[in-house]
Amino acid sequence: MEQEACSTAVAEPTADVKPTPRPDPRQKPKKMPPYNVVLLDDQLHTYDYVIEMLRGVFGYNEIKGYLLAKAVDTHGRVIVFQTHKELAELKRDQIIGFGADMRIAASKCGMAATVEPAEDK
Repeated sequence: MEQEACSTAVAEPTADVKPTPRPDPRQKPKKMPPYNVVLLDDQLHTYDYVIEMLRGVFGYNEIKGYLLAKAVDTHGRVIVFQTHKELAELKRDQIIGFGADMRIAASKCGMAATVEPAEDK
């Protein structure tokens, strides 16, 4: 019984194969368009919950959490984070999935949040 030899030869590129051009090092990479994560107000979550949720999801300190909680309570919505679309969607999902506020019996789930394109300035 004879074993066949394995070929390790690499085929030579044909004439129509062009090398991938290298990016010009002087050109800056394009930035991804920014998106806002917007927290929406409701009456089923306390200030303490909002502060804890913002600390857990974004790492914000208590003062920033309080200021954002007050803003969402006053205006009905507040931008809590700005980033590229994929991370904004992740953060929105983390807000929604943070869970109920145990301080309020009627609270059954996390807060509402949305992602929207940031305005160009």
